[in-house]
Amino acid sequence: MKESKPSLLQMTRAPFLSSIIAPLLTGTLLCIKINGSVNVSGFVLALISGITLHAATNVYNDIYDTIQGTDKVNEHRNEFSGGSGVLQDSPELMNQMYFIARTALIIAFFSTAALMFFIDKKLWIYLWSLFVISAFFSKYYTAAPVKLAYRGLGEISVWFSFGPMAVTMASVAQNTGVNTEILLLMPLSGLSTLSILLVGQMIDIDADRKSGKHGIISRTGTRFSSLLYAAVQSAVILNVLSIYYFFGHSSFPVLLSLIPYVILLPGTIISIVKNHDNVEKLKQVAKKTVLMHMLFSLFLIIGLIIYL
Repeated sequence: MKESKPSLLQMTRAPFLSSIIAPLLTGTLLCIKINGSVNVSGFVLALISGITLHAATNVYNDIYDTIQGTDKVNEHRNEFSGGSGVLQDSPELMNQMYFIARTALIIAFFSTAALMFFIDKKLWIYLWSLFVISAFFSKYYTAAPVKLAYRGLGEISVWFSFGPMAVTMASVAQNTGVNTEILLLMPLSGLSTLSILLVGQMIDIDADRKSGKHGIISRTGTRFSSLLYAAVQSAVILNVLSIYYFFGHSSFPVLLSLIPYVILLPGTIISIVKNHDNVEKLKQVAKKTVLMHMLFSLFLIIGLIIYL
């Protein structure tokens, strides 16, 4: 029986789009608290722009990791790392993948342009700066000649994209300036998303080294990386506590976001430190990390809604 072609959801790695939805939504909720109102059109357009930019990034990553040989030598691809594998199984889809990535960027461009009509003119410079940087990251995270992920800069760009940039985009779309509350929220989602990247790179370390994709994990090894993972997850907790401290006691609902960490993090850290060089065990850590990220994002959203 002939196998069916991969769906658009598979080609864009749609389940991971939650990583951009969460900071855009939490940033918007915080702006509603600050402003006392919501710019619905601004939120919708920012969401469309963010999702399409993230989709373009996912597709371009698969394209250039395939062209540069990283995906070909990866023997440990799984649902949490190593890309979608679409082009390894169906190389004839390369042109279609390019079309999807470019179309996503075009949609993001027009969504950003439309957003100009719903925000103050003084924020236009921030709006377009965010778009240009995001579009650059979407392609050159893996594409030559920049290849951020191959030069040890991928981790920084991931944190920056899904943390400060995404929250700033939400703030701009709501006509909110960058203040203390916005600044405190900025690192959070980026750190949570970064934790997924780190454990994924620990799984992919052999393939990355063979193909010259030298991120921080490839450069430092898995033992150090397991401790870095623990530090990043600890930073998420400290960030939430700092938000509660500076926002005041009325913000206690944001502490709900730490429930997944209380339940899952201790065992996860023990497992990753103990099994830092065991790929099969790391796949289980990756699964728990993604679960923590999704539950954390959900409870943070719920907490901010209650805080309103």
